[in-house]
Amino acid sequence: MTGPDRLPLLDDAQRDLFVGGRWRPAEAGARFEVLDPADGSVLTDVADGSVADARSALDAAVAAQADWARTAPRERGEILRRAFELVAQRADDFALLMSLEMGKPVSEAKGEVTYGNEFFRWFSEEAVRIHGRYMPNPAGGSRLLTLKKPVGPCLFVTPWNFPLAMGTRKIGPAIAAGCTMVVKPAAQTPLTMLALAAVLAEAGLPDGVLNVVPSTHAAEISEALQADDRLRKVSFTGSTAVGRVMVRQSAERLQRVSMELGGNAPFLVFADADLDAAVDGAMVAKMRNMGEACTAANRFLVHADVAEEFGRRLGERMGALRLGRGQDEGTDVGPLIDEKAVASVTELVGGAVQDGARVVVGGEPHEGPGYFYPPTVLLDVPQGSAINAEEIFGPVAPITTFETEEEAVAKANDTEYGLASYVYTRDLARTIRLAESLEFGMVGVNTGLISNPAAPFGGVKASGFGREGGFEGIEEYLETTYVALPAG
Repeated sequence: MTGPDRLPLLDDAQRDLFVGGRWRPAEAGARFEVLDPADGSVLTDVADGSVADARSALDAAVAAQADWARTAPRERGEILRRAFELVAQRADDFALLMSLEMGKPVSEAKGEVTYGNEFFRWFSEEAVRIHGRYMPNPAGGSRLLTLKKPVGPCLFVTPWNFPLAMGTRKIGPAIAAGCTMVVKPAAQTPLTMLALAAVLAEAGLPDGVLNVVPSTHAAEISEALQADDRLRKVSFTGSTAVGRVMVRQSAERLQRVSMELGGNAPFLVFADADLDAAVDGAMVAKMRNMGEACTAANRFLVHADVAEEFGRRLGERMGALRLGRGQDEGTDVGPLIDEKAVASVTELVGGAVQDGARVVVGGEPHEGPGYFYPPTVLLDVPQGSAINAEEIFGPVAPITTFETEEEAVAKANDTEYGLASYVYTRDLARTIRLAESLEFGMVGVNTGLISNPAAPFGGVKASGFGREGGFEGIEEYLETTYVALPAG
């Protein structure tokens, strides 16, 4: 798809702040450019919210909180359900918008629309299942009653790699629980979140419940809003370094915090694994979103007996993928998000080769316009290489060998991160042992796809805390009140 074909969608896209139920420019009319990562050209510009704009958004959220908390759960759920239906109807537009601003192939963006939209459907059903409990005091003489109440106004900071799903995963449970919110989307990909805000308004979400402030001043905005006593909850998806800053800022006012941070997912392949299935799973776990995912397989730990064959098969599959603009038919791998991302991947691959790794396929930056890096497979990567310690966030599969199960577990756990992990084996007993010994919030067994709106998504260690999705997801937005009642 060339430039003229995409203009109507961009011309119709919302590009201002959404505060208190209305679209308005940023303070002093400030704007910033949104770039096409396929060639570095300017797609459009968007209102650049200031700290004052963010405070106005929090004012709107605070003003709407009491009425929204009193709104019947069924009504909150029906709004989410209507939003789900509207997003589904406009799936092609959402997919194209994401592809333009983020780079992923349209076909993959459609998958994100389906996945991300399910959080609206899931939490539309959870809204009516919020409940406490009633029981007699075990010692007698009184009754115990517990109530669930919304936490209150929230701040959501979402990343660029999944512009729709990372928003719906936070917005869905907040709406269901009765919380209002200010959303600061990533500056690289604000258009999808603004389109989502328009859909929610159309679905009947009251003014002020959702406020969206795109901005290039993320650090200043989060610091200012977290210093406000009225903000009660913060949810952030992004780097561990930024997450640590936001956790420190939350401490002063003891705000509730959910952090979905960096990952360094191991992908373990044992000698008894079905190699065809393992390669299929590796393609999903590594190449989803061009490898720009916190759940992406980052380190391939493969038994020495099958490492060469696994690397050969994976190299054939990776090498057959076609790079191109995400909107072009036949594209398998789109561009990375920006020039800095390409430089980072290039440095990690170069370092691994210097450390002794063998290049099976790829290994050199793509020549030409845009922020592309070719799918790459490396064999014989030393355990101590930087590529095994840092989040790659690109289409690179470094393979390191192991001899025993104990060695595999030790290498897998040799990281500060603990988000996702993957295991391929036909040994059921080993599967159970690994699920218990791997230090990760999620373990995929003989599958490369673990994200599911019905499951609790989240990590341990430096990958953060809190869960998104599943029955557990709504608890992040609820407080518990205990009421002591006399017996009679």
